[in-house]
Amino acid sequence: MTSTVPAGSDTGYAARMGPPDPWLAAFVVARNPDPDSTLPYLIRLPIEGGLVLKAREPWPRGSRVYCHPAEEWPADPDVLERVPVRLCRRRGPAIDLVLDRPRNSRAQFVFTEVRARPAIFWQTQKVAKAARPGLRVPARRGGDLQGFTMEVDTRERYPYRFASKRVELVRRALPAGDYAVRDPEDRLVAAVERKTAENLAATLSDGSLGFQMAELMALPSAAVVVEGRYSDLFEVPKAAPGWLPEVLARVQIRYPAVPIVFAESRKLAEEWTFRFLAAALRELSDAEPSRTSEQPG
Repeated sequence: MTSTVPAGSDTGYAARMGPPDPWLAAFVVARNPDPDSTLPYLIRLPIEGGLVLKAREPWPRGSRVYCHPAEEWPADPDVLERVPVRLCRRRGPAIDLVLDRPRNSRAQFVFTEVRARPAIFWQTQKVAKAARPGLRVPARRGGDLQGFTMEVDTRERYPYRFASKRVELVRRALPAGDYAVRDPEDRLVAAVERKTAENLAATLSDGSLGFQMAELMALPSAAVVVEGRYSDLFEVPKAAPGWLPEVLARVQIRYPAVPIVFAESRKLAEEWTFRFLAAALRELSDAEPSRTSEQPG
């Protein structure tokens, strides 16, 4: 059976690698042909051109499974399992994996540190809850960042000031959103589009919100924050009852990668915007982990 990579998976390798490789269309577990390796299994993920890892176990059933980058996928692998993939996507220091099967279908590969050395751990939600404390996943609250630069679109008339935050504001014409952050390579990694309840209703009515959502989806991470409540949409004058919420639901289904957050007030919307962009800057700017020895610690 030849599997296809479904929508939602990272299929960027297809353009880079030429004709489809059947091994890249699924999650594959094989035996490690290296007899001297302490990690007896090979895992291939359909992401980043086919990410190959060595692993101690074929699936994390009772505890986290330690993994290590492998040099290459063997030409004639001894395959133990091959499963179609519903989603395989990198999110900051982790790769989320969802398989197309009823059991043992969800897992995560966490790129972290143990005793100041890079390490990769493969876990499920059940295993993560039962794991011992002390494994540090690279993460930091927005307030812990030692200051960062946030860009404000030049067309934003009444911008947030973030007066109590350690953030430098720079005016710049943004391709999408009203507030944004860049990584050290000057790439736009996240943006937030700010809207009042009235402006949200107007852009839903004239259809312009869909175009804004499409622009936001081109970024690694983006969101729309509303200075109001969801119930405000039911009270818009001259709008048929329930029509604007229906349009909003359709927009969110069409652009699922861009959440629309109702923050109740301008103050809370400002707070949410700061935390979202700070978290995105920390998560999405993490460097690729370096190669380590096969033994953690």
